[in-house]
Amino acid sequence: MGEGQGARPLAGLRVIDFGQYIAGPAVAMMLADQGAEVIRVDPPGGPFWDSPTNAVLNRGKKSIALDLKQDADRATARRLVASADVVVENFRPGVMARLGLDISELRARNPRLVGLSLPGFAAADKERAGLQAWEGVIAASVGQFTDMGLNRILMGINPSFSPLTLASAYGAVLGAMAVTFALHRRQIDGRGEAIEVPLAAALLEGLAYNSMTVEDLPERYKSLREREIERRRAAGQAMDMSYEDLQEILDPFYRSYRCADGRLFYAVCSSHNMHPVNALKLLGLWEELEAAGIPLDDPYLPMAQWANGADCTLLAYPLTKGWADRVSSAMKEAFAARGAFEWETLFGQAGVPAAAHRTTKEWVNSEHALASGLCLEVDDPVHGLMRQAGNVSWLKSDEAAVVQKKPAPRLDADRTEILASLPELPEPSAGAAEGPREGWLAGLKVLDLTNVIAGPTIAATLARFGAEVISVDPPMPALDPWNTIVFGMQANRGKRSLLLDLKSEEGQAVLERLLADVDVVTANALDKQLAPLGIDEETLRRINPNVILCQLDAYGGPRRGPRSDYPGYDDLVQASTGIMARFGGSIETPEEHAHFGTIDVLGGFCAALAIGVALIKRGRGGGPDVARASLAAAGQLIQIPFLYDYDGRPPFDEPSGRQIKGAHGLYRCYQAADGWFFLALEPERLGDLGAIAEIDNLPEADVEAALAARFRTRPRAWWIERLREADMGAQPTDTMADVRTGHLVADDGPESAVWNATMAFIAHTQHPSGRRVELVAPNAIRATEGAVRVPFPAPRYGAHSREVLAQLGFGEAEIDRMIAAGVAAERWSDDYLPD
Repeated sequence: MGEGQGARPLAGLRVIDFGQYIAGPAVAMMLADQGAEVIRVDPPGGPFWDSPTNAVLNRGKKSIALDLKQDADRATARRLVASADVVVENFRPGVMARLGLDISELRARNPRLVGLSLPGFAAADKERAGLQAWEGVIAASVGQFTDMGLNRILMGINPSFSPLTLASAYGAVLGAMAVTFALHRRQIDGRGEAIEVPLAAALLEGLAYNSMTVEDLPERYKSLREREIERRRAAGQAMDMSYEDLQEILDPFYRSYRCADGRLFYAVCSSHNMHPVNALKLLGLWEELEAAGIPLDDPYLPMAQWANGADCTLLAYPLTKGWADRVSSAMKEAFAARGAFEWETLFGQAGVPAAAHRTTKEWVNSEHALASGLCLEVDDPVHGLMRQAGNVSWLKSDEAAVVQKKPAPRLDADRTEILASLPELPEPSAGAAEGPREGWLAGLKVLDLTNVIAGPTIAATLARFGAEVISVDPPMPALDPWNTIVFGMQANRGKRSLLLDLKSEEGQAVLERLLADVDVVTANALDKQLAPLGIDEETLRRINPNVILCQLDAYGGPRRGPRSDYPGYDDLVQASTGIMARFGGSIETPEEHAHFGTIDVLGGFCAALAIGVALIKRGRGGGPDVARASLAAAGQLIQIPFLYDYDGRPPFDEPSGRQIKGAHGLYRCYQAADGWFFLALEPERLGDLGAIAEIDNLPEADVEAALAARFRTRPRAWWIERLREADMGAQPTDTMADVRTGHLVADDGPESAVWNATMAFIAHTQHPSGRRVELVAPNAIRATEGAVRVPFPAPRYGAHSREVLAQLGFGEAEIDRMIAAGVAAERWSDDYLPD
């Protein structure tokens, strides 16, 4: 155990991985990918989950097999932990203690130990802590299968199933990030930590934009799909739209188009002051539509001030029906003139966000994925040369992040080496430090230069652990209020807001003063955009030699590839990496995965993890670095169960599409007499289920139909009670609205209520917007000792401009002049949210 400087960022750190399935092993994989020594502990029969995915999750690790039900092997496990810096497990609460591996006892013998637990539900959650917490059970518990997006509502499909392992992905990145933050704090005060990240809470945070509510949200922010849902409900009309009809009420700058080669091309270029205009220019349509009078009103003005009574503007999402139909019709004809990949190059080089649709197989074998290091080739001893997802985050200086990785070891391959490295079990330390401490990032100063969802998520995440954050945005925003203000209510909590023109000489001079006193700068920018912002490496090192730059983009990897400078959003990465084809059922019928921020939020968490690694490196004397992550890397992680390829790989035919209710008959949604629930069961326990559902002796092929018929005979509460009594996975498919209503905490109530349940929402009755706003509580990471705070609500943009400028040494008259000249500003609009 130790923190000696090594060639890799986390070299010299030892991690013991007790995890099974995805979440725990993925945390350890992320730490191994940064250079930590990871020892994987499996039972003598090997991992519980028999899948080629283990070759990805366990790469770069060492292996030892231990039977933790045997005294001798438990003693070895305790010696392993005594030698470690980090221990990771994802069992139900209490399991480790029953195995003689209680984290508090282990930390008494190793006070510098950082322990991470990833249960499905929180240990403090008396109702759910003991449940079988399968991925699908967790998803059902937070409404993931029921709130599957506007498309599925309009098509009358409820519930839907998604094979994406979102809970494990969000939980793993949050867990790895928390470990790095705790290790950073350990470098300062020498103390370890015990951390819990309930996967259900992590999933809810990842889907935060799907459960937030804003009181009296103005009509102008509602899409054509939302308006059609309201119309049908008011008229008592069935939700029965076809997939084809649904495409015709999508915004023209947020939909797919058929190209000359027959492939679909996805344009996501709305909400920006230049992207839709530049898209129309590329397609040769701009002059015609400009002459037709397409509205270009300022979206930050109230609609009453828009010219000629306009009911929409090209500069904001969404367009209304008349303009949407006209623009879509013209764009369909234009896109049919070239192939999808040709359009992808043209749009990418022009800096307009768009992408050709691909399948997962196409992505993992694509030129960009391999050239950029987003996907790597690993010579696996079982599967041969295997293409796998690369790092979820990386440091720019760490060239080893893209070399061929050490493959997953065979079971127990490293026993002799591991046992030889173990010390005797130390006696408990009576004087070990305990009790409250500062937040892990207390004293850290962060300058946030990001926008929309993914970028702002980075600094908002740092803020809850004590970092002080100043967010800088331009006086004239490039993006519309839907992306900045509505999304910002979630993404900008815990920050102070300064409006400053970084394109001006005077704005750059102010930026220099800001940069001189910060530890971290966050930017969601392409390589070529850093220098104009004044935050390229050379400039940063001149101003502040110790500052860490965190850079997040769409398609970036450890190396450059042909699409490294292409802009992109969450949805475009879904299209590029195969998520939309999978969710829609084929590349011919792609659909955006139902949830806002499916990748965005995860991308922000990945970037925060990169910052944690950079802080450790800097704290060990390795100097500052550029911490990197991308939406594409995050998009690969949520597909980890199937994002790999090798000769002889079974077909990429995992369950997908609109009609599926699960992966198979023992892992799917079933309809009871009064509603739906999710069942998760190991195949070997099918006989136990027979006693409940009367399916004894049925052929396997007939089980699903028999269960479906049987479950409809009684209410779901009856079934769930009996299934849980038999320790089987069962969960009602709750809606997010029901989850929110049942777990609301008043903003002036006790903060303890946020931590005493797995899931919590905060009802902001005194929100700066003047509206009641209900948001997911950021409670997925729980520390035994380090302070974790609930950040204050997102302020109005520019609310702290004067305060920040005064703290930088500017006088009142000088600030007045800067505001009058447009170098700085105090607001974007008169109201917090323009009406």
